[in-house]
Amino acid sequence: MKIKLMQIIPRVGDILGNTRKVYHAMQDASGTPTDLLVFPELVITGYPPEDLLLRASFLAEVDEAIGAIVQSSGEAVVVFGAPRAEEDKLYNSVFMAQHGRLIGIYDKQKLPNYGVFDEQRYFTEGAGHAVFNLKGVKVGVGVCEDLWDDDLAASQQDLGCDVWLNLNASPFHINKQYEREALTAKRAKQFGCPVVYVNPVGGQDEVVFDGGSHVVNQDGQVMLRLPMFVEATAEIDTEPLTPAMLAVIEEPTAQIYQALVLGTKDYVLRNGSTQVVLGLSGGIDSALTAAIAVDALGKENVLGVLLPSSFSSDHSIKDALDLVENLGIESITLPIAESVAAIEHTLAETFEAWGKTDRDVTEENIQARARGVLLMAISNKTGRMLLTTGNKSEMAVGYATLYGDMAGGFAVLKDVYKMEVFALCRYLNKDKEVIPQHTIDKPPSAELRPEQKDSDSLPDYAILDAILKASIEERLSVKEIAQFGYDQKEVQRIVRMVQLAEYKRRQSPPGIKITEKAFGRDRRYPITHAFTAL
Repeated sequence: MKIKLMQIIPRVGDILGNTRKVYHAMQDASGTPTDLLVFPELVITGYPPEDLLLRASFLAEVDEAIGAIVQSSGEAVVVFGAPRAEEDKLYNSVFMAQHGRLIGIYDKQKLPNYGVFDEQRYFTEGAGHAVFNLKGVKVGVGVCEDLWDDDLAASQQDLGCDVWLNLNASPFHINKQYEREALTAKRAKQFGCPVVYVNPVGGQDEVVFDGGSHVVNQDGQVMLRLPMFVEATAEIDTEPLTPAMLAVIEEPTAQIYQALVLGTKDYVLRNGSTQVVLGLSGGIDSALTAAIAVDALGKENVLGVLLPSSFSSDHSIKDALDLVENLGIESITLPIAESVAAIEHTLAETFEAWGKTDRDVTEENIQARARGVLLMAISNKTGRMLLTTGNKSEMAVGYATLYGDMAGGFAVLKDVYKMEVFALCRYLNKDKEVIPQHTIDKPPSAELRPEQKDSDSLPDYAILDAILKASIEERLSVKEIAQFGYDQKEVQRIVRMVQLAEYKRRQSPPGIKITEKAFGRDRRYPITHAFTAL
C-alpha cells in the first residue's frame, strides 16, 4: 500500500480554503499509484475551532465540504478529519472516501481536556470499530489522543491490522517530537504493524503546530520523517517498508526559534497585518523579538522605535542602533522625557496634596506607559501590529507595566524564560553577529531609574528561572523547591509574586506556547483566592 502523508497548513475557520487543499491533493494523486492520502485531524475546520463548533451555520458549511470531498474522491482513498454532527451530538471524526462514495467513518474515542485541549466541551466520545478494509488492506484508524491512551491501545492490540493511521493536531512544545516518536514506536510494537502519524503545521493564536509527521515500522524504527515547521508531503510503500525521507530533528534551541518565527508569522498575517512595530530599548528581549520579526515577516516589514528617557544610557541607545544596522530594519527615535515631564507636572499638585511626593514605582510606570502611548499611536496610524517584548520570567513575577510595555497585539516571548532568551541570542549569533554582543553581555536593566538593574528587584535569572520552572512547570511547593538548596524565604517571595501578578497576565496579549505550562490555557489560576501555600 502506497500511503501519502499530507502535512499541510490548515487555517481555523477557512473551510473553503482547507477543502481546496484536500481537493488539489486528490487531483495530484489521480492517475498515480497512490493508495491512501492521509490528512491531519479536523483538517476541514483547522484546529482548534473552539466555539465555532457551536454555530449551526459553521457545521452546515462543514457538511457541505465533506460532501464535496467525498463526491470528488477517486481511485486513491482520501482519509481526512472533520467534525460530524449526529442528532444532538458532535463527534471528532475521520472520514474515508473513494470513487465518490463514503466508505468509512471513525469517531475519536479519547477526548483530551487538559492544557490547550478542551474537546469535552464540544465532542462526544466515539465507540465501535477502528479497523477498515481499504483496498484489501486492514487499516486501523485513531485520532491523536487515542494513541496516547494505554487502555484503548490494549483493547486494540489484537485486531491484526496491516497498518495503523493516526490523524493528529499535536501542538509544539520543547522536545515534543521525541515524545511522539517514542509513543508511535511503542504502539507499533504493540499492534504488530507500522504506524503512520500525520500532523499539521502552522500557528494558531498561542499554539504552533510543528508537523513532524512520520512512519515507524512494527519494530519501532522510524522509516520516514517529514521536516518540522514547514508544509511537506511524502509517500511511503508499506510493502516493503524501507527507509525514506528522514528529516533531522534539530536541537531544542533551534526548534524553539523556528516555533517563534512560525507563530509570529502566522499570527500577524492571519490577523490582517503585514507589518509590525516594536520598541527597541537596547536590551536583549527587544533585540531577540526584532530578529524573530525579521525572519517571520522580512526586514522591510519591521519598524523599530527607540524611546529614550532621561535614564537611558548611551550604550543602550548604541546597542539599539547597532541592532537596527545588523537587521537592516527601519527605525525612528522618539524621546519621551518631555512627555513624562508633562504627565508628572499634571499630577504634581494632586500628589502633593496627598503628601505623596516621594518618587517610586509610579514614576517608573509613567515612563513605560508614555512609551506604550507612542507605540500604540504608531500602530493605530500605520496599521502595524505592535509586538510586546517581555519574557516569561518577567511575566511570571509581574516585572512589567500594564498599559506600558505590556501594551500590544502579540507577545512573542511570553513563554520564553530569560535564560532561554540568552540561549536563543547565542544561537542566532553562531555564524555572525545578529544580536550585538554587548546587548548579551551587559546586566539586564529596565533603565527606569538611575543605575537600575533587574538584579535590584529579582535574584539572578538563572536562579529565578529554576525556581519559576519548579513552581510553574512541575507545580512543586515552596518547601519542595527550597529542598534544592534555595533560600526558602526567597522562594516564598517569588512564588507570592507569581500569584499576585495573575491579574496582569490576564490582561496581556496572547503569545507563543513553547513549554508544557504556558500562561493562559495551560495554566489557569484564579486572580482572587486565599490559598498562599503554593
